[in-house]
Amino acid sequence: MKYAEVLLDLPYEASYSYIIPEKAEEDIVFGVRVVVPFGRRRMTGFVIDVSNNKPQGDYELKTIERVIDKAPVFNKSLLELAVWMKGMYFSPTGLNLSMMIPSGRKESEISPFFEPTSFQAIEELSPSQKHALDVLRTSDDRTFYLFGVTGSGKSEVYLRRAEDVIREGRQVLYMVPEITLSEQLSDEVYSRFSGRVAILHSSLTPSQRLKAWHGIMKGDVDIVIGARSSVFAPFRNLGLIIIDEEHETSYKSGSAPRYHARQVAEYRAKTEGAVLIMGSATPSLEAWKMMADHRIHRIDMPERIGSGRYPSIMIVNSLKEKRSISRELEEAIRRALAEKRGVILFLNRRGYTYNYVCSDCGHIITCPNCSVSLTYHKKEQRLICHTCGFSEPLVTVCPECRSRNLTPHGFGTENIEEEARSLFPYARIARLDTDVAESGKGKTQEILQGFRNGQIDILLGTQMIAKGLNFPLVSLVGVLNADSSLAIPDFRAAERTFDLLHQVAGRAGRYRDDGFVIIQTTQPFSSAIAAAADNDLETFYRKEMHEREVTGFPPYSRLLNITLRGRNEDKVREVAESLWKTASFIEESGDYDDIEIFSPSPCLVERKAQYFRYHILLRSSSAALLLRFSHQILDSYRVPSSVYMEIDMDPVSLM
Repeated sequence: MKYAEVLLDLPYEASYSYIIPEKAEEDIVFGVRVVVPFGRRRMTGFVIDVSNNKPQGDYELKTIERVIDKAPVFNKSLLELAVWMKGMYFSPTGLNLSMMIPSGRKESEISPFFEPTSFQAIEELSPSQKHALDVLRTSDDRTFYLFGVTGSGKSEVYLRRAEDVIREGRQVLYMVPEITLSEQLSDEVYSRFSGRVAILHSSLTPSQRLKAWHGIMKGDVDIVIGARSSVFAPFRNLGLIIIDEEHETSYKSGSAPRYHARQVAEYRAKTEGAVLIMGSATPSLEAWKMMADHRIHRIDMPERIGSGRYPSIMIVNSLKEKRSISRELEEAIRRALAEKRGVILFLNRRGYTYNYVCSDCGHIITCPNCSVSLTYHKKEQRLICHTCGFSEPLVTVCPECRSRNLTPHGFGTENIEEEARSLFPYARIARLDTDVAESGKGKTQEILQGFRNGQIDILLGTQMIAKGLNFPLVSLVGVLNADSSLAIPDFRAAERTFDLLHQVAGRAGRYRDDGFVIIQTTQPFSSAIAAAADNDLETFYRKEMHEREVTGFPPYSRLLNITLRGRNEDKVREVAESLWKTASFIEESGDYDDIEIFSPSPCLVERKAQYFRYHILLRSSSAALLLRFSHQILDSYRVPSSVYMEIDMDPVSLM
């Protein structure tokens, strides 16, 4: 009789032993999934060991009911990675394996708004491309960063180095923050890499994903192209990992396990002997410090290829403007339209307005489930919460003072669209935000293709049009309310604002030397906005790094955020305070001088989807010490069943 050790997708760390039925002894091996009885349930298990020896213990063993896979779906490397993630991200090994392996679950990190640069080979490289490729081919370093402006041709350097590695008989992972590949682009990829390609994206069925997964495991795939979760692809001979647009926050998972794909890639590159190449025009401050400390080999690519030039940028102080589109921006749009050039208008706020306010008492209509204001959508005549999805018909009476004098405040993309159509009645205008994208299948691609072909004159949208899109006809980009992200009470606010402005400015002049950007802001002297306007990355990073060092925030420290949520606010607050006291006692009684514990406080969005939320922030200069301390806290404290706890190592947002 044979026995299998099985991991299950459970919220705690444990493995269970089962009897292997005689008829399935040849089929049940390390790495396959099986269906097993667990209490009154049937669960999917992951076989991590097979033995002829009966496990010790006086308990009755149950029998495996059936085998799911004809061949293994994970290898030793993935199991070791799942164990490492348990220590790094506080998630059980079984949960980690369940998350890695393809299933029918929708992958929220993949969205239809990012199109990578063409995979079609470029005949003649620019001098900076040649230099970068030469360094990658000759250096003995194992980790590199292509610090190149938008349009500098980083993708071709990635792909040529990938071809080198494939010729050596090894496999390549090419990660992008978001991915949707058209048939044309798929053809380019398959042609360039002789069909030995796996493209992991959301439109694949579970069976298609599993087929690609098996191809990677068997070594039939040379290159995998995908978003965040592709970092778990089961390579048997991984030689190169590429992380394009390294700064993007979409590489960080928003749900348990809250892993960061960059950190997982660093671990895999180190343990599997692969080279890691990252790149961006706006590196994260963590990567910037690693470059400054010479832990990453920095390669500069300061010039755009071809005739493209970084655009001229004008800042317009909108503090005294009475309308959303300033006169300077209006005149620039008229010139671009007269020259039959494309125009992008960017506003990172959908809806018509973002507040609906009583003019008599000042009451703001808020979501009943969340501590955020409702957004007015004029077309639907509804108020909608962009946090939980709650919506209701337009309120006509103030719930506080019963006044009927309710008015919208602020402006969103619907408002800008209405104003643009009034100012430019003969222009062909399209709006692209989440509301439009979700209004019909293929709507996004239809709008983007129409703008690319010159059938749309003005494209207005939110963050989804700010990055990764190449439009040859675009000569003008207008940024409205550029400082909205600066108002967020987060230590990364300036960094995110700068990233976004620099990236959206990069949409203009990619193929021309007359690109022009107008940034409308009420904070024209903000360091982030001024640096984006001057294209002065070095000065911005130097100032921001100094501020982070003085305040003790990353990259000069490591953070761990513990969030507690429940429907009873008093209970959540009570648990948060009890956990904080436990943490403080452990810190005082142990060798934890380098640990700082912030007292419990409500989250910035205190209530979300009817759950009250408190958090405790931990800080240390040592990741290892912070992890050891946090594991000791969690081993010493049990959270009541009515309260949920979420642990986020190296959070990218404290919202």
